[in-house]
Amino acid sequence: MFGNGSKLKRLARRMSLATATIALATALTGANASAEVTIRFASDTVGPPHPAGIAMEIFKEKVEAAIPGAKVRNFVSSSLYKNAEAIEAMTEGNLEMAWGQFGKTAVLDPWTNVLLGPMRLTTAGAINELDNFESFKVVQKRFKDVHDVTIFGTAHLSFYMGAGAGFRLLSPDDFKGKKVRSMGPAENAMLRAFGANPTTMAFGDVPPALQTKVIDGLLTSLGGWNKVKENAPFYSIAGINGIVGDYYYIAYSNKWWAKLKPAHQKVIAKIMTEEVLPWAKRANFCNDKRLIDKYETKDPSKPGIFIMNSGQSKALADKLGNATSDWIKENTPDAANQWVDKFAQEASAAVASNPHGSNWLEKTDCASMEPIFMKYTKK
Repeated sequence: MFGNGSKLKRLARRMSLATATIALATALTGANASAEVTIRFASDTVGPPHPAGIAMEIFKEKVEAAIPGAKVRNFVSSSLYKNAEAIEAMTEGNLEMAWGQFGKTAVLDPWTNVLLGPMRLTTAGAINELDNFESFKVVQKRFKDVHDVTIFGTAHLSFYMGAGAGFRLLSPDDFKGKKVRSMGPAENAMLRAFGANPTTMAFGDVPPALQTKVIDGLLTSLGGWNKVKENAPFYSIAGINGIVGDYYYIAYSNKWWAKLKPAHQKVIAKIMTEEVLPWAKRANFCNDKRLIDKYETKDPSKPGIFIMNSGQSKALADKLGNATSDWIKENTPDAANQWVDKFAQEASAAVASNPHGSNWLEKTDCASMEPIFMKYTKK
């Protein structure tokens, strides 16, 4: 009897050890699975309450909730890579995702300039059509073929990209001789047409540059201006896309993506394309509205957001002429020229078929989004 008891105890110990071994193997498998879904998400936009910054945080929360053990790390303000560097890192498989900007990526690939140009997409509905443009699909294909990077889709910069400074930048003469930050070389062509001295600069470098007078002013979104309004209190808008016409892209490394389990690919793609990107577009629209409601001024001599009248906008357009498109054609391969023209044609058609007030975006209930802005606004 006692012998049988000893045997039972030994059997129990062996079963206990086997159970522990299985548990350890399961834990290691789980750890490896979670390590598989480790995402570094790089951007040179600022963090919350900027809409892009909030969208990145929402993406992080949703992915980590949907995939147990997953880890998403957001790097804003070029704290990890600038836009072009991020593409290079994704090509090499050294970065998972980026929230980039076409104009800022042109230093690596001039073809991204094809999709730029102020006073092109001048309605909300037209901007929402960008992903359907043939010109966009050409650039999207190039990212995949040349850089081994896939673009999920585009997101909006502020509709009201404008010019901010410690004084009012309203007419071409106001720009003359001023050092103005631009977001990429295509904007430099416009600023030179106005007589300014352009300086391409990542947004993270802007606040100290304003404080030390390295620059006199900047081109930026309303969300960006909201971060520097103490140093650039005068902000001027020339209508939707009136001063800067550029757009975000959200992309991932194909080398990284190929290592993911199909189930994880499906979850991440669904979160980004069906939840985060649509939310980001609504948030961008509502952020513009809330900032204009709060800071608009009808007096150009006073600080705040001033919306130009048609005559003031036309003066800038006349001074600009074809400077941007001419510069793009001069600085892209000849094969890209037809797509510069194609983008202009598609933009014109999109504006005509999507007049102001006709798009679903413009029917957004912005009041319902206010709690989200408040949640991510640092006190």
